Amino acid sequence: MSLGLLQLGLPGNIVGTVISFLITVVTFIVSFVVIYLVGKSVLVRVTKQALNQREFSPAIVSLGSSIAGGVALFAAVAIAATVAGFPAILTAFATLAGALALGLSFAASDIVENFVAGIFILKDKPFEIGDYIEWNGNGGVVREINLRVSKLDTWDNEQLTVPNGDLANAVVKNTQANETRRVTVDFGIEYDHDVERAREIILEEASEIEGVLEDPAPSAPLTTLGDSAVVLNARLWINPQETGAGGIKHKLTETVKNRFDEEGIGFPYNYTEITGSLDVNRTDAAQADD
Repeated sequence: MSLGLLQLGLPGNIVGTVISFLITVVTFIVSFVVIYLVGKSVLVRVTKQALNQREFSPAIVSLGSSIAGGVALFAAVAIAATVAGFPAILTAFATLAGALALGLSFAASDIVENFVAGIFILKDKPFEIGDYIEWNGNGGVVREINLRVSKLDTWDNEQLTVPNGDLANAVVKNTQANETRRVTVDFGIEYDHDVERAREIILEEASEIEGVLEDPAPSAPLTTLGDSAVVLNARLWINPQETGAGGIKHKLTETVKNRFDEEGIGFPYNYTEITGSLDVNRTDAAQADD
């Protein structure tokens, strides 16, 4: 190649510079390809093994593998530039990476927040797919947990797509996190009816409902003396993984209402009683105009 360049009439110093540059470029390319392929293979494999051993979700494993591949790319460029003797590339590379990071931090702050929140949700597992959760006045059954958003279904079969940042920053109630859950229903009876008999009926009907646990046993303490009612608070325990709280409440309310009707125990309603007297006799009759 040098002979051909000399035959073109180029000075010897220029020929040497061109040859040196070409060697440097070839060195950079070869070094980059080798380092990237080997580094990516090793880093991705080690990352997957480490995350799988700690039983992380597939989404976390996939994310970790992608990050490992990105690290291998950046490292390969930096090392290859050093081997080839391209210090300017390292400076430009660092400047570009810093500018990109700063730009992304401002332009995609919400996306990054939701992304990071999704990682913590998948890692900490405050809820899992199939759980019913409530937060900030909303509620639904978890169907998907992605890195940016989670998808839930309401009882009306409406889909909610929620940014993970909202769930990570809210107080989330997971009704299915524990092995037992208490279900409560209030029953108000009139003051002149037998409280003990009403309690017996509530406990009898509760014990007949499938899914209600025997231990802890159902109870019905008197909790409120209202304006027009004595309130008994029925308390039942269920396994939320097997039994829905809503169905238990509906069943108990219906069966207790029927039993109360059969035994003449009345459900009171709010009313206002006016006392005193009013004289409706008029002593002065209005005179009609002629």
